Amino acid sequence: MTDLTAALAAIDAANAADPTLEGGKPAALLYGERMTAELAHLSPDASEVLQIAARGQHIERWKLPRKDYPEGKAGYYAWRREQGRRHGERVAGIMAEAGYSEADQTRVGVLLRKEKLKADPEVQALEDAICFTFIRWYLGPFAETRTPEDLVKIVEKTARKMSATARQKALATFPMPEELASSFE
Repeated sequence: MTDLTAALAAIDAANAADPTLEGGKPAALLYGERMTAELAHLSPDASEVLQIAARGQHIERWKLPRKDYPEGKAGYYAWRREQGRRHGERVAGIMAEAGYSEADQTRVGVLLRKEKLKADPEVQALEDAICFTFIRWYLGPFAETRTPEDLVKIVEKTARKMSATARQKALATFPMPEELASSFE
């Protein structure tokens, strides 16, 4: 018998060890809660595996700092790929302890590595939740550290990752200046 509550609690317990605090709360724990809320908003009928993937999307992310990889795009992509692999492996272990099948454990890895984005509806649903979480909670502070030109490029990249439905919901949900909103049309 599978136990979604136990799996989510184990992810939360792991993320509660994040030494980085946001508003007095471990940042990874808060991120997981925000991902769960965005997924519920965008995909209320999400499978248990997708719910677990959303909660564990940044599990123990602080254990592999970005600074451990070279600067630039190649270093960033290598770091991100390794994070996806590690997250998939860690969450699969939690799922095993919560009674999930090997097939479900393999599937969560596919989701967390974002394999077949755009072609796999659950991978796309996870990416849409990631993008909504970024826009709602992290875009404002992130924008303060970027030039207006860089910000437009980042928002364009974010919009390209999203499904057409999620882009429409983003336009309806988030007030944006025209130079950013045009990326979602």
